Amino acid sequence: MKSAELFDRIGGDALRAAITEFYRRVVADVMIGFMFAKSDRRRLVDREWELIAALLGAPNVTYAGRPMRTAHAGHLIFGGQFERRMQILRETLRDLAVDPDVQAAWIDHSLALRAQVTRDRGSECGDSPSAGLAIAVPPANPDAPVRLRRR
Repeated sequence: MKSAELFDRIGGDALRAAITEFYRRVVADVMIGFMFAKSDRRRLVDREWELIAALLGAPNVTYAGRPMRTAHAGHLIFGGQFERRMQILRETLRDLAVDPDVQAAWIDHSLALRAQVTRDRGSECGDSPSAGLAIAVPPANPDAPVRLRRR
């Protein structure tokens, strides 16, 4: 599918509305909202709109923001915080019933930027929500400590 077709599926106004709602949720989030508390939300929305509109093939749109690595260099962003942002993005796009192909392109692109945004390499989550997680093994004796075992 041609990129311009993806932009046509959502349109500029609906894209801006989705991004605005996404950042409203991010700022309000108990886990990562503090990271955006002092940010200029309008600027965030404008830069994200340019980035995603260009990705989706909007005509005559270019991203005017700084490169991702430069823009995030002054922030200590961990993998879990990046994953939380991704979860909020997925939920926002789902709740707003954004076209599935647009969702896939947007999410895939965001995931591809992870190494330029986070500093803790190797913290990426696997395909499964439980991939590589430790499970608690209950002891036979209730007073004994619980052991963790990798899946």
